[in-house]
Amino acid sequence: MFCDSHCHINSADFATDREDVVQRAREMKVEYILDVSDDIADTPKIIEFCRNHPKIYTTVGIHPEIADKYPDFCVADFAEIVKSPYVVGIGECGLDYYYSSNTKDRQINILKEHIKASQEYDLPLIIHNRDSDADMMQILSEAYKMKPFRGELHCFSSSAELCNFALQIGFYISASGIITFKKSEELRNVFATVPIDRLLIETDSPFLAPIPHRGERNEPAFVVNTAQVLAEVKGLSVDELATVTTTNFLNLFNKIKK
Repeated sequence: MFCDSHCHINSADFATDREDVVQRAREMKVEYILDVSDDIADTPKIIEFCRNHPKIYTTVGIHPEIADKYPDFCVADFAEIVKSPYVVGIGECGLDYYYSSNTKDRQINILKEHIKASQEYDLPLIIHNRDSDADMMQILSEAYKMKPFRGELHCFSSSAELCNFALQIGFYISASGIITFKKSEELRNVFATVPIDRLLIETDSPFLAPIPHRGERNEPAFVVNTAQVLAEVKGLSVDELATVTTTNFLNLFNKIKK
């Protein structure tokens, strides 16, 4: 059985066929789906969706690209919503200087509040990182020294240095469809070094569809294509890779009842 450890099937991209998308995932033996929130305002709606769909869970977070939407955000804003049995992680959150470097200070402040939430509520942190490796390592390192916390680098496509740092503090590293792209040889080489007990797979759908679906709207069923490539990189069968990554997912998001 597979899991899609990070997707956004409650986004508008799936408004007309969301149930069909879930059904296609089930047909491809995708057992667990994490329908990640990137805006705290959307989390209640996603919780209701999860309530009606077995083995689909969600998170609560604020994406760095909308940092200015929440100028007064603090860890206490999560206090009630994390009590839901369907909320199993904090994020997606992080830093993204590719589009939004002008909000750098606001992004950093909000990320620090997410880390506090991970520490306070003992929920894993889902990190988005783009063109911000140095700041990310510094912020995570300083916070981790104060109080350890769990987490993952989602949709990983950064440097080997950031990967190694994350592994040193116990994080998991998640492969998306990017690993299947022809020009991603360097990324595949990084994943070749990641211990199998720290690997995750995801779609980040509707974005980043893997080959042979590149250019299409991505969806959880396509996580199998990412698994096939990662299995080759790790020298495992696809079934072995599916088992390993699902076990890792449940170990990290241990609020999920197996």
